[in-house]
Amino acid sequence: VQLQASGGGLVQAGGSLRLSCKASGGIIGTYAMGWFRRAPGKEREFVGFVRVRSSGGTTSYADSVKGRFTITRDDGKNMVYLQMNGLKPEDTAVYYCAADRHRVGGVYPTTYEYWGQGTLVTVSS
Repeated sequence: VQLQASGGGLVQAGGSLRLSCKASGGIIGTYAMGWFRRAPGKEREFVGFVRVRSSGGTTSYADSVKGRFTITRDDGKNMVYLQMNGLKPEDTAVYYCAADRHRVGGVYPTTYEYWGQGTLVTVSS
């Protein structure tokens, strides 16, 4: 599976962005899909993930983004989205989508076998 994230850019604090993750070479309906980010000078950080539909298609988020970020999936289009509202300067990071073919997902990056190249989000104060 190849993943390509897009939609990053520069936004003012309080603004919104929607990131997209396009999958090819596989059917992401059978994958748990996660979003992670890496801020400058920091470790990669879990943002959230969405389970496969057979497991309810539910989502889980890091406390830092809960209530502001929403992950959705469109399995028919092989797409996953990260809607980010109420952006803060501390959300500035490169955002990565990831896929877990074992349908587990979760907060640990090592669970995910496939990664996109990342898209940069910059939030100005």
